[in-house]
Amino acid sequence: MERIIAEEPNSWKNATDCSIAELNKNCLQFIEEVTTNVAEVQRRVLAEILSRNANVEYLQRHDLNGHTDRETFKKVMPVITHEDIQSDINRIANGDKSPILCSQPISGFLTSSGTSGGERKLMPTIQEELRKRFQQRSLAMSVISQFVPDLEKGKGMYFLSIKSEAKTPGGLPARTVLTSIYKSPYFHDRHRNPYANYTSPAETILCPDSYQSMYSQMLCGLCQHKEVLRVGSYFASSFVRAIRFLEKHWSLLCNDIRMGTINTQITDQSVRESVMKILKPDPELADFIEAECSKDSWQGIIARLWTNTKYVDVVVTGSMSQYIPTLDYYSNGLPLVSPMYGSSECPFAINLNPFCKPSKISYTFIPTMCYFEFAPIHRDNGVINSTSMSKSLNEKQQNQLVDLVDVQIGQEYELVVTTYSGLYRYRVGDVLRVAGYKNNAPQFYFVCRENVILSIDTDKTDEADLQNAVKNAGHSLIPFDVNVTEYTSYADTATFPGHYVLFWELNVHGSTQIPPSVFEDCCLTIEESLNSVYRQGRASDKSIGPLEIRIVEIGTFDKLMDYCVSLGASIDQYKTPRCVKVAPLVELLNSRVVSSYFSPTCPNWVPGNKQWNNMN
Repeated sequence: MERIIAEEPNSWKNATDCSIAELNKNCLQFIEEVTTNVAEVQRRVLAEILSRNANVEYLQRHDLNGHTDRETFKKVMPVITHEDIQSDINRIANGDKSPILCSQPISGFLTSSGTSGGERKLMPTIQEELRKRFQQRSLAMSVISQFVPDLEKGKGMYFLSIKSEAKTPGGLPARTVLTSIYKSPYFHDRHRNPYANYTSPAETILCPDSYQSMYSQMLCGLCQHKEVLRVGSYFASSFVRAIRFLEKHWSLLCNDIRMGTINTQITDQSVRESVMKILKPDPELADFIEAECSKDSWQGIIARLWTNTKYVDVVVTGSMSQYIPTLDYYSNGLPLVSPMYGSSECPFAINLNPFCKPSKISYTFIPTMCYFEFAPIHRDNGVINSTSMSKSLNEKQQNQLVDLVDVQIGQEYELVVTTYSGLYRYRVGDVLRVAGYKNNAPQFYFVCRENVILSIDTDKTDEADLQNAVKNAGHSLIPFDVNVTEYTSYADTATFPGHYVLFWELNVHGSTQIPPSVFEDCCLTIEESLNSVYRQGRASDKSIGPLEIRIVEIGTFDKLMDYCVSLGASIDQYKTPRCVKVAPLVELLNSRVVSSYFSPTCPNWVPGNKQWNNMN
């Protein structure tokens, strides 16, 4: 097979053999070449994927018959969702090693933040896919280096952590993308990469206890504060959580720095040993941190403690945009850089203008990552048409899919991918808008995730899930002759950690007083009804706080409608929004709250898939 136009940079593995400038030059040249020759690169990527996998069961099932051309591929292969390949995924998970989706060995599954049937979706992965993720990071850092000279001379203070993982019945690991990255040999070899010099030792990142991991990483970051040139985490929510952790525990951290000892709550021996290689008694640094943290205002605390920091490296697009005001407050307006865009399915794109305003962030698709297609999205009165995002596309809609080079500026699309690891014409569920071009490669704004209305961290709750959860909780009110007449919700990120808030308006027929414990049980029932990603965030990761129900006065939702109509909404087409994000609407609802209740305990969650757990 002929090589794809440009040679992919080898992620710094030869960093000792040539200069940083040469490595950056190679990456930037690669970007220039593949964004210029998009159509040819995409044609060859598809041909390479199909020729490698010509004999896999899935392609044979659809009678592709060894064809590698785009026309035949689009004619015979359907556009699919995860549900369409669920049985194939289950076979692989249960130990079937025959080439079902991919000719290369499946090394494991990446668990998506999106769910199917309430459980995390499983994405098959191969070693090559992992290499592409590190390549994506290398390309992004080479771009950033154009804006920040000598970045490789300092360190990055990144708060990174692993999540609970499981093994499938067939023995394959099932873990999140980030956990897979941090446990990979590529990550452990990062000392070769001058841009992967972090303040956190590997032992602190790989510690499964979230408190010990965060405490030790923050301690190491404070001890090396003068060397830090950039700070961040993968998601904005994680970095905000780290700063709020500092807000709560700075006095303990100062004591450790002053004495040169580590708190006894840190019991993981490997973590203690790795931290003690960095930690030395430093009363002067402890006094400095104490003086800054004990001030009345925490505005600009990042810039005040880590004085050489050039930018904050976090994803602030999509649902993470809700954290931008908080990040601006803590950082004193340091640039917020979202360097990359990808998903559990595949890495996709990088940000070629990383220091732009968050509202202007667009991602340039790298055509070597996979084969990209795009399903046009249509809106009715500004709302995405339900047929555009229906679970299955009819023949006419499938024929409307366009290639990467054929998208139109200003048009919105749903992303569809064909990957090296065995997904073919797979609907990712992300809605993107074309912002412009880099050479011949489109640049996209991230608009939203399909149907998602609530998100605090990596959780994604859609309207149907929320409706079902409220319905289940409403059963507890039936004995009191009470029902929920209207409801809405919002993600409250002002608390630590953030939590879901539901506003309920009740229709009370009976006279019996409802005990608070009943509403608390309603909170827990809702949580138990939500998907496994949410429940893991509550029970294991502690990244989401207890769900809250706020009971509002009768007539509140009429007031909500009046307000929306006063702003121009059509009274004939008005539907109660199941999530509110605009401050005046939240304020209106909060002004009419008569009581509030929280979930009394964490919902049930165990690692793995419900189906596997039932087999044990």
